Amino acid sequence: MGLFDKFKEVTKKVSEVENSIYHEKRDYLEIYERNIELEKEIAERTEELNDANKRMFTLQHIWDMMNSSTPLENVMEAIVNSTQGELGYMHCAIIRKCSDENGEFLRILAQSNDGLIDRLNNIIGSPGIQTRRLNYDNESVFADTMRQRAIVQTKAIDLSLKSVLPELPQEIVDEILSNQPIKSVIVVPLVTQSKEFGGFCVFSAREELAGAEMDFLGLFAKQIEMAITIADLFQAVREQAVTDALTGLYNRRYFEESLAKEVQRAKRQQQPFSVVGIDLDYLKKINDTHGHFYGDLAIKSIAEVLKSNARSVDVPARIGGEEFNVLLPGIGSEGAMVAAERIRKSIERMDIDTVGHITGSLGVATYFEHTENVEELLELTDQAMYSSKRNGRNRVTLAKPISETSWQEIAVNTFIDILSKNRVPMAKHLSKELCLKLQAPVNKDEMSNESLYTVADMLTKLYNPMHSSGVIKNKVIMAVSLAKRFDLAKEEIDNLRVAVLLYDIGNLMLPQDLLQKATPLTDEEREKIKNHPVIAAREILQPISYIQDVLPIIEHHHENWDGSGYPNKISKDEIPLTSQIILILDEYFALIEPRPYRAKLSSRDALEIIKADSGKKWNSTLVKEFISLIEHDIV
Repeated sequence: MGLFDKFKEVTKKVSEVENSIYHEKRDYLEIYERNIELEKEIAERTEELNDANKRMFTLQHIWDMMNSSTPLENVMEAIVNSTQGELGYMHCAIIRKCSDENGEFLRILAQSNDGLIDRLNNIIGSPGIQTRRLNYDNESVFADTMRQRAIVQTKAIDLSLKSVLPELPQEIVDEILSNQPIKSVIVVPLVTQSKEFGGFCVFSAREELAGAEMDFLGLFAKQIEMAITIADLFQAVREQAVTDALTGLYNRRYFEESLAKEVQRAKRQQQPFSVVGIDLDYLKKINDTHGHFYGDLAIKSIAEVLKSNARSVDVPARIGGEEFNVLLPGIGSEGAMVAAERIRKSIERMDIDTVGHITGSLGVATYFEHTENVEELLELTDQAMYSSKRNGRNRVTLAKPISETSWQEIAVNTFIDILSKNRVPMAKHLSKELCLKLQAPVNKDEMSNESLYTVADMLTKLYNPMHSSGVIKNKVIMAVSLAKRFDLAKEEIDNLRVAVLLYDIGNLMLPQDLLQKATPLTDEEREKIKNHPVIAAREILQPISYIQDVLPIIEHHHENWDGSGYPNKISKDEIPLTSQIILILDEYFALIEPRPYRAKLSSRDALEIIKADSGKKWNSTLVKEFISLIEHDIV
């Protein structure tokens, strides 16, 4: 092979190599370009996935809040801030369409916290945008959205802003929007329970939103609608739970909850609060004369008075029947009396069709000033209110601290509580007679002892027809005389006085044929009777807070010195001396009064029986003092 041929062969091989390299390079470039395209596609898909994850996270966060007890305003704030922060919008707001006598307007319910809103508030001044009444323009993007019930996007940012704040000059609008990269406003309609609610407003840095993003906003709006619906239903249920159906006032449950919170606030801040108790006068007469419709109308009329006279922080409530309470946070007794008098006058001025004028009796008690016990505070309010009734009705009475309340007042109020709040088995006419005696006007400084004794005698005759009038009075006098021989304090003596009037009140709830049985009792019957101290102390009297110190006296008045008594079988010094005094008096008067199963005994015979049980039933010292007291009276 010649040189030329060899050169041609080499050239051919070089060409082949170059062609191979070219093809390999082209293949490599194609692979490279494909890799770049794949990387770009992966990045796009990753970004889409991240956006989807953000949206799902936002939706899940809102869903979790909706399924909790979080208030609606907090849910809405979470919605706008999550949307603004996690999805990259410039600003978000939830706007409600409202109307009143002046026409339609817009109100911002929630908005994201960002530089735009801060700038807007600084420029327009106080009040801020969220507290303003915004204009509703039928030509605006907001109106288009609500009219079409479809998502609407606009690039006319300044026109959108001026549509809700038409009083702003154009230069102010330009200043607000300066240096703000907002390119469009998107408004998503919100419809709840088939009713037009408002819109979800988004300020975006993008001129156009992708279809997927628009779909997401539509989905997001559905979740907002659900949150609003759930909140509305929750609010309706809550209102039913805390509202009195007849009057629209708060009910007892809500009042008690508010009272408990107010006690904590008062302790924390060392500020007083007051409770005003109101009772409609002569409701029974209204019902009997005109019918229950007009009775209910009178009750509702008082409710309207309480609503119109209440501050935003006050809690007016219907406690039951014709009784109302008003909680006055931060108000002392002087201010509460002024408020109560204003309520009283407002009630007095009312003229109800067919019924005419109505009146109310009011009582006022103040936390810290009168007591630091909430149950006691309510009882003092009731006492003051009952005092208004006893002293002529249609007046306001300020409560007295327990330490300044006479034993007679406590006894009267206790009897009223028993007769009004317990189903005492007695004829209606007798119950009415007793209440009249208790509610009759008495000397302001000295309650009527005779009225108390009469009431106690009448109640005793219900379960013991052979009871003699005047015995209760004698028991009280002798109990006080005995107590003084042991140098008991005035407070203890006053508690004893009240206890003597009430200690057998539990017998009212026992079968009367059992108490009046002439033949010997069975063991079962005897156990039933032994339960009367517990019935009195723990069932009838326990709810009355201001006589709590009297309850142990009553519960233990059948305990024996040697521990053989009932109901708790305590002994010796475990037994209150006042309980022992009642027991010895009860035994003595039981012996000298007739019973269905025996005749009455003489005083001396009764003393002999008591003497025989000295050291068993009673403290021997007590027996000696008692015999000395009785023998002095006999002589």
